[in-house]
Amino acid sequence: MKKDNLGNFKQDRIHFIGVGGCSMSGLAQILDNLGYTVSGSDMKESSFTGVLRERGMNVHIGHDAALVDGAGLVVYTAAIKPTNVEFARAVELGIPMIERSELLGLISKDYSDVICISGCHGKTTITSMLALIAHDSHIDPTVHVGGMVDFLSGGVRLGASDVFITEACEYVRSFLTLDPKYILVNNIDDDHLDYYKDIEDIYSAFRAFVDMLPEDGILFACADDPQTLDLAKYSKAPLVTYGIHAEADYMAKNITYNEMGYVSFDMVHEGKTLAHFDLNVPGEHNAINALGAAVVAKLALGIDPSESAMDLETYHLAGRRFEFVGEKAGVKFFHDYAHHPSEIKACLAAAKRYPHKKLFALFQCNSFTRARTLKDKYALAFDDADFVMIPDLYPGRDIDTGDIHATDLVNVIEAHSHNAHYLPSFADIKKFIWENAEDGDLVVTLGSGDVNKQQLKLLED
Repeated sequence: MKKDNLGNFKQDRIHFIGVGGCSMSGLAQILDNLGYTVSGSDMKESSFTGVLRERGMNVHIGHDAALVDGAGLVVYTAAIKPTNVEFARAVELGIPMIERSELLGLISKDYSDVICISGCHGKTTITSMLALIAHDSHIDPTVHVGGMVDFLSGGVRLGASDVFITEACEYVRSFLTLDPKYILVNNIDDDHLDYYKDIEDIYSAFRAFVDMLPEDGILFACADDPQTLDLAKYSKAPLVTYGIHAEADYMAKNITYNEMGYVSFDMVHEGKTLAHFDLNVPGEHNAINALGAAVVAKLALGIDPSESAMDLETYHLAGRRFEFVGEKAGVKFFHDYAHHPSEIKACLAAAKRYPHKKLFALFQCNSFTRARTLKDKYALAFDDADFVMIPDLYPGRDIDTGDIHATDLVNVIEAHSHNAHYLPSFADIKKFIWENAEDGDLVVTLGSGDVNKQQLKLLED
């Protein structure tokens, strides 16, 4: 931070309600690095709460009104309701309060070159790829990523340069608090329908976002998604496109896969090959993600694509992105955060290229709204799986209205000629897997709930 927009709170404690998530814990670490006194609370332990404690921060599990007493500022997430005891106590005491995205916006205003990576899918991967490229090129950026990234040992990094690379989330229009000079939009899809009314409502948020770009900025848009291209008319900044589409300014061409399913491609501009990329990650979608990161690196940071290609040879996906979990009896288990039909389809297409006999897909849907509104799209998302397993819906931040059930997903998937099974509990899933799986099979768990933790039970004896 250069101007330090939170300087008035330097002598006070800043308390985070819901500090256990990746973004909130990352922001807490940034403030801790800047010399602020930080505390936090969350309903449950996470890998992030452990990191914060290791840094000396006071993190309490469970919410208690007394935790905000004496705080000079309270930061909360969009998931925190006014009925939360700490939130209510802060209001009662008149303690200044800001939502997570507002804090991220304040931080972004302290940097001259703010690079915002947005889109309904792929933004964590592109942000972390770009962060690795910038870091290895000695740009010394500040970074904020919505996932666990190995070379960052978390999701944040505080740098000394004027470059701030951040994931820009569309949920509750939180990206509108940012101060972008460069925006990448990877795609627009019908997600977060617990907040947005429909796809047009989502699109309106992206229109407002790109309208924030200055004339000397750049709008990077994936040419494979027509809706992202249409955003150009709402931006004062010039448009640069990337993708596999023939009319993209920068193209991923000659896409190939090795025996492990890892992807390679050529980065082509105006008919000239700028660099060849050999990635250690699977899937065509990750070739496009890498291309987007390399284009931003070239035009926003002045990094030659050949350097980006070299940097990304060592890139490993962020946590919960086709992450290897373990192996038992010759059956390999992977987990992916994919929870939208588009993400699931891309993940399973990538998994299909990984060496295996049969592919088992276990999907835990963590949103009643998503299950209800995207049910028919889920029916088409599992084409590459041999077996589909659906447990009971996981209660996320929306409310069970009683009009959607896991069996509804099973029925539409089965109607699309799939071997789909309703298995209510993880005990049922474990029994099914070990009755049907054999040496050489592959199990991929999908979802943003606790399926990654429950998956570990499948490996137990």
